[in-house]
Amino acid sequence: MSLNRLTKRFGEHRGIEDINLQICPGEVFGFLGPNGAGKSTTIRLAVGLTHPTAGSVRALGMDPVRDGARLRRDVGYLPGELALFARLTGKETLERFCRARGLTDTTYRDQLVERFGAELDRPVRMLSKGNRQKLGLVLAFMHRPRLLVLDEPTSGLDPLLQEEFTRLLAESAAAGATVFLSSHDLDEVQRAVQRLAIIRDGTMVTVDSVEGLRARAPRTVELRFANPQDAYGLDHIPGVSLVQVDPGRVTLKVTGPLGPLLKEAARRDVQDMTATPSDLDELFRTFYADGRDDQGADVH
Repeated sequence: MSLNRLTKRFGEHRGIEDINLQICPGEVFGFLGPNGAGKSTTIRLAVGLTHPTAGSVRALGMDPVRDGARLRRDVGYLPGELALFARLTGKETLERFCRARGLTDTTYRDQLVERFGAELDRPVRMLSKGNRQKLGLVLAFMHRPRLLVLDEPTSGLDPLLQEEFTRLLAESAAAGATVFLSSHDLDEVQRAVQRLAIIRDGTMVTVDSVEGLRARAPRTVELRFANPQDAYGLDHIPGVSLVQVDPGRVTLKVTGPLGPLLKEAARRDVQDMTATPSDLDELFRTFYADGRDDQGADVH
């Protein structure tokens, strides 16, 4: 799936602008951003539910606007706000969608029902958010689509079912499906994806692998020195910022390589060091807070 300079405006209001993404078959791609960042707008454009103001989408070799009906036969779509027929039971809902898709072999569908413990006997209007979400997942995956477009897919699910969902994603990708996963849940994305993009206020902030972003994320380093005065003055090193300093002890945030800090600390007779692993959550909060990339360049 490719998004090329994709732009959507709502009158004078910008939805998204110049979104460029290339997502490969067999890849689980994460799309992160705070609420209102433009994730759902991008997803609706990707599956042809709304038309772009500018730019283009290619999904499974098709244009979602021109080839929408043909494309959606091979798409599994779970919207962020799942709307189902309130009076139908879960079973009736699944049967109706199977008929609409022409799905006659329901073996895989029934396996998914079992895996997620989907409630089939009660009307949808009586189901909890989590139980409606289970039905939504079955509906999205049951026809083994080549493209899965999932907007906040684990909303309302308990941790065990979130893990089951992660396994299902891995199985689908291994079978060759392309997965476009939108979320504001960092933990969900870290478990599931190979690459991800961050969007803020309708514009792209960065695209990278999870490993690449982790390497760029700030690390917390605490150093203890034999000479109490040696704890002072380390924040002049590029990529090092001060968190707290006391006589003989300093806590620092480090972005980039640790080498320069370690060399300077060794010259000062460091006695002990504790380093906390990189925290992507902090990196994302930085992106969300000021809309700048990790080099300080404005992304708007």
